[in-house]
Amino acid sequence: MFDSPAMTGLPVVVIGAGPVGLAAAAQLAERDLAFLVLEAGPDIAASVQQWGHVQLFSPWQYNTDSAARRLLGAAGWKEPDAEELPTGAELVEQYLRPLAALPAIADNVRLNSKVVAVSRLGIDRMRTEGRDRIPFVVRLDNGDEVLARAVIDASGTWSTPNVLGSNGLPAHGEAEAAAWINHALPDVLKADREQYAGKHTVVVGAGHSAATTILALAELADLAPGTRTTWAIRASSPGGSFGGGSDDELPARGALGSGLAMLVDTGRIQLETNFRTTSVRTLPEGGIELVSRGLDGAEKSILADRVVAATGYRPDYQFTQELRLELDPIMSAPRPVAPLIDPNQHSCGTVRPHGIDELAHPEPGYFSVGMKSYGRAPTFLMATGHEQVRSVVAGLAGDWAAARDVQLELPETGVCSATAGSEAFAKRLGLSHAEHERLLTLTAKHLPQSPSAGAAVLAAAREMGVDETAALQLAAFAADQFDVAPVVQVGPELQLAPDTKQQSGPSCCG
Repeated sequence: MFDSPAMTGLPVVVIGAGPVGLAAAAQLAERDLAFLVLEAGPDIAASVQQWGHVQLFSPWQYNTDSAARRLLGAAGWKEPDAEELPTGAELVEQYLRPLAALPAIADNVRLNSKVVAVSRLGIDRMRTEGRDRIPFVVRLDNGDEVLARAVIDASGTWSTPNVLGSNGLPAHGEAEAAAWINHALPDVLKADREQYAGKHTVVVGAGHSAATTILALAELADLAPGTRTTWAIRASSPGGSFGGGSDDELPARGALGSGLAMLVDTGRIQLETNFRTTSVRTLPEGGIELVSRGLDGAEKSILADRVVAATGYRPDYQFTQELRLELDPIMSAPRPVAPLIDPNQHSCGTVRPHGIDELAHPEPGYFSVGMKSYGRAPTFLMATGHEQVRSVVAGLAGDWAAARDVQLELPETGVCSATAGSEAFAKRLGLSHAEHERLLTLTAKHLPQSPSAGAAVLAAAREMGVDETAALQLAAFAADQFDVAPVVQVGPELQLAPDTKQQSGPSCCG
């Protein structure tokens, strides 16, 4: 199906050397298929490195590919603890870089090789006869061209973030205000701290990137006086951003949602609902103004020093204009995949396994995989991409039984928009393993005199000298799992609110 005399000896081209692209390379290497990985950046996983400071929601067991583990294991690689949650930087250094350095892969990776066009050799997309027997031609930004028997497009969506405008178009004045706008997941506590410390930031968006940035800004506020955060969302309520809480089988995501809810409930961040950005104005004295205009013509605005546009991403199919693709008109995903990933119907953990048949296009031999295959849907988990490329590569090898035996076990999740067991959550807040152990010991000491687990954790955190924002989040996490009432802030004091919900979990000491 993917071979002809004209394609004999040609490689499978993989676009992108990120987690899914390198998983494809591992699968191809294991099946002894010729391949070439083209990475636009100067290093492997260039996009991941831009959010290296962020901790993943899923533990290591969901973040490594089966073929990659076998190849690395044969080279003496020590697999990370399956239950640990890596940061983006740890994912690169402990897994992706060793994988890319294997001789079976390293010699087939080209860096600084940005793909600008993909077509068929000598024909455009109007030609039908014999199309599947003609090699692909992959053009790079330096003018070089590579011939390929198939193309696995794992280029992702990081380089094409969505705009601020609520209608999908850039807000008026957005381009002119670009110097005041950052896209998702800036490193506000370290590399980008000077841009945010002591300033007012507006975070626009309701997904997990927004939540992660808001929590980091709350931590920065404890360290840098004058740091303020406003959270602007289109919805009338932020409830959908709070995730599955203690019901989320990726507990790190559930705890992120719980921490975000606590910051809203305690007034640590200012929430602006029903805010649909229509225009952006730069101010003569410096800073920026976001303007929202309702359907009734009424305007409201927010003044800020900086804006974080955590508004999601979209795939870039510009370089495949000469290919015959069939994309869902809503999701911009392969048409058969769209109903499986629709965020109105699915969370990350309820997406049905899918492989080569669902990822195929009318263009034989071209497959978009990984985040790009999800179009605008935010419900992607790395494990899904690994199974996608396993299936695709099996099909390219002619092993159709394996290609169509698509299996995937994902954790159930509340929603895919908003973080571990208590240790992983504590780690995200900056506590070491030893500090987490001490927190548990002190919590046990305070339990007999405390009305709830949340109050005991709060007392323990304060005794340890944990900063106020982290203490609140730890208490909120415990309350969400075990207590009948949330922790709230009343003036300078922290306490439990009156009982407002049924108990949601077992006793902490059971």
